[in-house]
Amino acid sequence: MARVAFIGLGNMGGGMAANLAKAGHDVRAFDLSADALDRAKAAGCLPVDGAAAAVDGAEAVITMLPAGTHVEAVYTEAAIPNAAPGAILIDCSTIDVATARRVTEAATLKGLLAVDAPVSGGISAAAGGTLTFMVGGTEQSFERAEPFLQAMGKAVIHAGSSGAGQAAKICNNMLLGATMVATCEAFVLADKLGLNLQRFYDISSVSSGQSWSMTTYCPVPGVGPDTPADHDYQGGFAAALMLKDLRLALAAASEAGAATPMGARAAELYEQLAAEGQGSRDFSVVGQLLRAPAA
Repeated sequence: MARVAFIGLGNMGGGMAANLAKAGHDVRAFDLSADALDRAKAAGCLPVDGAAAAVDGAEAVITMLPAGTHVEAVYTEAAIPNAAPGAILIDCSTIDVATARRVTEAATLKGLLAVDAPVSGGISAAAGGTLTFMVGGTEQSFERAEPFLQAMGKAVIHAGSSGAGQAAKICNNMLLGATMVATCEAFVLADKLGLNLQRFYDISSVSSGQSWSMTTYCPVPGVGPDTPADHDYQGGFAAALMLKDLRLALAAASEAGAATPMGARAAELYEQLAAEGQGSRDFSVVGQLLRAPAA
């Protein structure tokens, strides 16, 4: 087993670090939150007092941070200067493609291997070790990163060169944001037309309207499998994080000259949700915006 530095122990990172420790790795963990460090210690990680201390002697450096600015700061100030020769740097944050490519280039110039490896699956998958990783980087970098990612996920997919992991993630989550809105719209219309919502679910979940948002993450309480909707939209994937991903997708679309009208409309609805103070609730709560009478 290897020594692993894990930086960023939030809702996702905490579970991921715990699974690395469970797999037998020597995990040196750092986060600005003392509570997060305590949880990491209880999960078998060794808390340290700084990012540089975590990186020192590590064979793999894994980051799970809120935004590109945080990733670039950690790479510039701690990961790249302190990483051992031959270490693999694995960023699992969801950030913009340009920053992902920039930090990988900086690591490469220092003789290090690096990949961008954002995740899909949410908090429960992070805790359960069933995440999907979309990985951008060279074949050599992917091969070095893959064993560490496999300890935290059910699927590890090489998306392409540097930045391709982030590109895949923002495209995937733009699709998810838009399909969740459409799913919520369908349930609202079904309700207003007098349909029994469980019966509508039974029909749509095996018909052409089927989607992950319908069958796995149904946004209606008491219908389909147990989801955050059954817990007052607590837990799961925060609406504020969906808004972040949609903003990244729209920025990338603007730079690439791609038309994304559905993504743009979904972003507007999540902007409204955040403005109403609902950003910490699960993103499927967006359906509540659609229940108001039509103008």
